[in-house]
Amino acid sequence: MNRSPRDKPTIIVEGAELSQALDETMIRNVVYGFYDEIRRDTLLGPIFNTAIRAEAWPSHLAKMCDFWSATLLRTSRYAGRPLPPHLVIPGLGEKHFRRWLTLFRTVVKRVCPPDVAAIFMARALRIAHSFRLAIAFNRGENTVQIQPIPEDSL
Repeated sequence: MNRSPRDKPTIIVEGAELSQALDETMIRNVVYGFYDEIRRDTLLGPIFNTAIRAEAWPSHLAKMCDFWSATLLRTSRYAGRPLPPHLVIPGLGEKHFRRWLTLFRTVVKRVCPPDVAAIFMARALRIAHSFRLAIAFNRGENTVQIQPIPEDSL
């Protein structure tokens, strides 16, 4: 049986009903657009292009589509652990996360309607903060002083 868009289950994200505009195609466009930006970026490109071999990019992009699908559409396609690969990157710090968030915001604002871009950004900001705390903790650093990066500071 085919479902019409109105028959889709209601998903609540950030206390609001998820926009019907957000679908797998939009997620794919965000992921692919974002990683195109990342790979060209002078700060982040060398990190990602060293960590991910050229032949592994298609697999990585598919995994990131699964991650965002699971995160926002509540699918169960992603079962990985995104933090461990980031823990082994030497020197990864706030400037990297700020650039990551800036590039991500550029892409979601270009690809998504404003309400969906806001949902993506809210989640990305929380992920960045969580990763920064975990990286600092893993390095034995004081995590008390690590504050979330506000979007308006990017």
